[in-house]
Amino acid sequence: MADTDLMQLYSRRILALASDIPRLGTLDAPTGSAHRRSPQCGSSVTAHVVMQDGRIAEFGQEVRACALGQASASVLGALAVGLTRDDIAQATEQLTAMLKTDGPPPSAPFDGLEALLPAREFPNRHASILLAWQATLDAIDDSQG
Repeated sequence: MADTDLMQLYSRRILALASDIPRLGTLDAPTGSAHRRSPQCGSSVTAHVVMQDGRIAEFGQEVRACALGQASASVLGALAVGLTRDDIAQATEQLTAMLKTDGPPPSAPFDGLEALLPAREFPNRHASILLAWQATLDAIDDSQG
């Protein structure tokens, strides 16, 4: 990976998102929690939710990931409360398509994920970017199980 590629990948926008992740931490009484870890890079995310009437009423996340994983978790943390499982699943599908099959960036309100578009060229970073979203889906499922 060339130095210019790294500079493009870790843009100011990505680093700004990574440095200010909303809803970091645990919840006092989550209805569901789930942990995801990428064996490829060692990044990990634990998501905690309180579900009420099919929507995320409270959200917390523990993020130990590279700047790209942190940036992705930042976008999620800013939006999670009020969303349904279907909302999170749709965003995850759109993010996966953007990264892996040259799909367009996710639609609003998840359009902030467009900052991660340069990571498309670095498949070894995709798992870290998807962790927070996958862990949140698993936490919602845990809540309903």
